[in-house]
Amino acid sequence: MLDKGIQHRYVRPRRPYLNGKSERSPRIDEEEFYRQLEGVVISTVEEFNQRLSEWERFYNCHRPHGSLNGKTPYERLRERLKLECHG
Repeated sequence: MLDKGIQHRYVRPRRPYLNGKSERSPRIDEEEFYRQLEGVVISTVEEFNQRLSEWERFYNCHRPHGSLNGKTPYERLRERLKLECHG
């Protein structure tokens, strides 16, 4: 990350007020992705990766996010890029 000018900062565990995005992501994965796999037999890593890829596409491109005022991360990214390119 340093080659991109991003500095890594360590925070203590179980401190969502310091690390909310990182704390929230595993919770959403557990609540929404892994629950849909309960009782499903997945035989190969490729099959799991396919399901995970589908989940990521849904999560980023189709699932509204409350923190983004009901927009998807993809919609928010497009807005940000448009602003950066034109403003």
